[in-house]
Amino acid sequence: MTTPTVKLSSGYDMPLVGFGLWKVNNDTCASQVYEAIKAGYRLFDGACDYGNEVECGQGVARAIKEGIVKREELFIVSKLWNSFHDGEQVEPICRKQLADWGVDYFDLYIVHFPISLKYVDPSVRYPPSWQNAEGKIELGKASIQETWTAMESVVDKKLARSIGVSNFNTQLLMDLLRYARIRPATLQIEHHPYLTQTRLVDYAQKEGLALTAYSSFGPLSFLELNLKDAHGTPPLFEHDVVKGIAEKHARTPAQVLLRWATQRNIAVIPKSNSPTRLAQNLQVNDFNLESAEIEAISALDKGLRFNDPVAYGLGIPIF
Repeated sequence: MTTPTVKLSSGYDMPLVGFGLWKVNNDTCASQVYEAIKAGYRLFDGACDYGNEVECGQGVARAIKEGIVKREELFIVSKLWNSFHDGEQVEPICRKQLADWGVDYFDLYIVHFPISLKYVDPSVRYPPSWQNAEGKIELGKASIQETWTAMESVVDKKLARSIGVSNFNTQLLMDLLRYARIRPATLQIEHHPYLTQTRLVDYAQKEGLALTAYSSFGPLSFLELNLKDAHGTPPLFEHDVVKGIAEKHARTPAQVLLRWATQRNIAVIPKSNSPTRLAQNLQVNDFNLESAEIEAISALDKGLRFNDPVAYGLGIPIF
């Protein structure tokens, strides 16, 4: 099965459907990545703070060793954590992450959040978190420009083919684009029918950034974290609008939610432990929603954000 791709400003093609690695348990991660590759997934979206990059690399290595896939057929994504924003720390941590994955380059390396935290040596605490070794949050002094300049050097040294950002708002993108020597190829954001972020999406696409949506199923990824309730909104899988459209197309609600994004050229990175759902999530580009259906789903927008540092009890109101 061939997954449609989107052309990045860097010249590379990025699959529109990938496998998200957030909250994939260490004890099953290698096998899940391996099985996902067997199922046809080629994009894998990771990050050092997920704490499973070594296991991800093991799954990739097994698939390559068995001849299921070649490295150049994969699109491996990782992210720069907040505590490594200082210019001199970007390349070393990128090299560590590459070593953990067991690969020579990332297809895409992303600034995870637009916030600098004080550096914590990986030998002291790794995987990293919002808190330092003493359990406190200490803001760093690195500007986005300092961090981005170091990200550009990662491309120059062929450690990453493309670089991008995540959780940036429109104003931050405007600022970044003023001085970027290498433009960000992608923007990754929380994006689902309860949080459509239309103005941000339109601006980024107008500027040539490819969009990747995380948390495509809304609050589903956050239920066990008890961050906040859904303000009376039903789970998207159970919403009458989504269910009705799914029944009309003989698809699952999950497939409809993913197609709502990919039909607008927004990449998605769902994950699943179920082989059936794993296959279904990849089969979302062989049918089309009507424009009225896309509008009906978009009309569910409530500005309801789940991945917010404030919701984690952190005093960092970046949104």
